[in-house]
Amino acid sequence: MTQIIENLADVSARYKALFVDLWGCVHNGITPFPDAVAALQAYRKTGGKVILVTNAPRPRASVETQLTAMGLPTDSWDVIATSGDSARSAMYRGAVGNKVYFIGEDKDQSFFSPLNLIEDAAEITKVPLDQAEGIVCCGPFDAQADPDVYRADFLYAKNKGLKLLCANPDIVVDRGETREWCAGALAKLYTEMGGESLYFGKPHPPIYDLARRRLTALGDNIPDSEILAIGDGIFTDVSGAMGEDLDALFITGGLAAAETATKSQPNPELLKTFLEQSMLSPTYAIGFLR
Repeated sequence: MTQIIENLADVSARYKALFVDLWGCVHNGITPFPDAVAALQAYRKTGGKVILVTNAPRPRASVETQLTAMGLPTDSWDVIATSGDSARSAMYRGAVGNKVYFIGEDKDQSFFSPLNLIEDAAEITKVPLDQAEGIVCCGPFDAQADPDVYRADFLYAKNKGLKLLCANPDIVVDRGETREWCAGALAKLYTEMGGESLYFGKPHPPIYDLARRRLTALGDNIPDSEILAIGDGIFTDVSGAMGEDLDALFITGGLAAAETATKSQPNPELLKTFLEQSMLSPTYAIGFLR
């Protein structure tokens, strides 16, 4: 049964590392959450490691630049693992061919930065859809447009047998008070239409493997039983953590704020109903990371 807690410090002493989601937990796409920052800083002062595990469809260096510009203090985390890094590794190993049709915004062009860690990396060229061997999707061209606008292109791509590499499995995020579509919504539509989508972020295993490697590189061999995953996405953060046999802290004041009537804390009965409908049971729940 999910335990509602008041503060991260109530349970954090049980864990030597945190896998922390960013959007909806540490920031809202515009500004950091002061209480969340303070909680992570306090945890690190006890010797705990904080791995930011994000479905951002970009390299970690790009995400770090974004966080710095946003004002997130660097002493609130140790290292970053992004779905973009996992997906880029697959792309440069030829997962969707050499000629790819790119769906995304200009800010996501860093996805195609060279990846020198891979020997004999595929030479990737961005081409129109009718010349493509595969699709790379970092997000919609317009985050406000209904994913259905891609249906005609996806029908054409499916009939050609193209695979779609999804660099961000999130369906939606909230940028401030505005809800936006993510790459996961497009990949979901493509799969529903009979196409093949390849996923590398939460809740899928590759990003957790990357997070563990980044944690080990810090000099700590920490078992899964001493890692706590934190996030506001029930079907990404919580589902992914449970699939990896990690304890999970569900932040109810993010994507599920309305369903759980979260003000400072979730309504216990509504939370219970929401989790039953989701058929998932995180270890803990809290309104906001603090």
